[in-house]
Amino acid sequence: MECTIDWGGPDGMLFVAKTGSGHVLAMDGAPEGGGNNLAPRPMETVLAGTGACAAYDVVLILKRGRHAVTHCQVKLTAERADTDPKVFTAINFGFVVTGKALSHAAVERAVNLSHEKYCSASAMMMKTAKLTFSIEVIDETIGN
Repeated sequence: MECTIDWGGPDGMLFVAKTGSGHVLAMDGAPEGGGNNLAPRPMETVLAGTGACAAYDVVLILKRGRHAVTHCQVKLTAERADTDPKVFTAINFGFVVTGKALSHAAVERAVNLSHEKYCSASAMMMKTAKLTFSIEVIDETIGN
């Protein structure tokens, strides 16, 4: 895996990442840090990547188990250390998974497998942060 980061120049703190898979991601800083607030902060992208990694696993595990998952959302809330390096110290993953006849046990199993076995980003975050999880399952078959 590779990635190249280019600075946007002396008028700010905009950085553009070009990934090995051929995609582009912009990141910027807050105005008080010399940025222009044009894109997410680098640490926001780290948090977003962690959430996407976990959600990817959950959806894939449910689909492979032939569960009728139709939507998955994970809202992350994080705390960071007060001093440099300001690593993440706590992250809560709030999963809301929707499907037809989707059981809470199946979603919980998928979340646990992601956390304990598959999610590379979560595994790295566990080195500095306490990870917690909440799960809400919305059954689309109720009322239909």
